[in-house]
Amino acid sequence: MSEPFLSSARLDLYPWSSVDPSNLIDLNSDEEVMRFFPRTASREETLAFIDRNNAHFKEHGYCYFAAVEKSSKEVIGFIGAHVQTYDSPFTPCTDIGWRLRRTSWGKGYATEGAHAVVDHLFKISDLQSLRSMAPNVNLGSIRIMQKLNMKQLGTFEHPALIDDPELRECVCYELTRNQWLNK
Repeated sequence: MSEPFLSSARLDLYPWSSVDPSNLIDLNSDEEVMRFFPRTASREETLAFIDRNNAHFKEHGYCYFAAVEKSSKEVIGFIGAHVQTYDSPFTPCTDIGWRLRRTSWGKGYATEGAHAVVDHLFKISDLQSLRSMAPNVNLGSIRIMQKLNMKQLGTFEHPALIDDPELRECVCYELTRNQWLNK
């Protein structure tokens, strides 16, 4: 594996062109991991996700990075940022997000990796804010947003989840460059 794009104490973050996608394919087929999405993702959908992230990295210099646990050298999911343009009161924006395998939950990896991504983006780019969205029932992701000191902007009905009564109501949090750099 090449040198990581970003690192934290326990994680290395890589563009997807540098890693084997098989762990993400498995992760996206796990019903519990995908509980807050309309359904699991197929192999083809996961590979398309990786292609979109590779293209996004080439265009913007960041993406939802492959998160590799340093001790095991395994891809445990993704952590990163991506421009979102779907129709909502809070888009277009740069979204910071994460998805990890179940065995990596509750260990602080998402917060640690997101911290590295936020720090990098606010230091090297002209982004003025980052946002994060999740269904109101996704309390784990909301806790991570709060640990990053993001502030709640409001709620909205996510257009991709509109037909799901449990998931359609989402929350949006924001972190500004000023908040981060002046903490």
